[in-house]
Amino acid sequence: MPATSPSLTLALLQAREAAMAFFRPLLNQHGFTEQQWRVIRILRQQGEMENYQLAELACILKPSMTGVLGRLERDGIVSRRKLVHDQRRVMINLTAKGQQCFVSMIDEVEANYRRIQQQMGEEKLQQLLGLLEELKQIKP
Repeated sequence: MPATSPSLTLALLQAREAAMAFFRPLLNQHGFTEQQWRVIRILRQQGEMENYQLAELACILKPSMTGVLGRLERDGIVSRRKLVHDQRRVMINLTAKGQQCFVSMIDEVEANYRRIQQQMGEEKLQQLLGLLEELKQIKP
């Protein structure tokens, strides 16, 4: 049987799982899914944006985004508004409650990032982030 090259996609998924092990307990404690937290974090960092932009940045398929946003809106975390000049376009924003959720969790999130950094080392972590950024720029 011929040797196969290592699977980049599998290695990335396994690395993601290792990283998420630091954050899942915190998300569960606050009642958020990973997808919901990504939406909250992106809106906090980037501000109001259209649904399709948010789906792209959060790596959430548009059909799944509909459900994620529906639950966050139901819980008062995000709000949606249609643009006056184009009713087809919907803007998503964090509510005051959503902002408070982010603020209440960010210290623990940052503590988990420090734990990862302590185990990997600052230089390796920065190198990894740089390499991942380069990989994101590669086009098929």
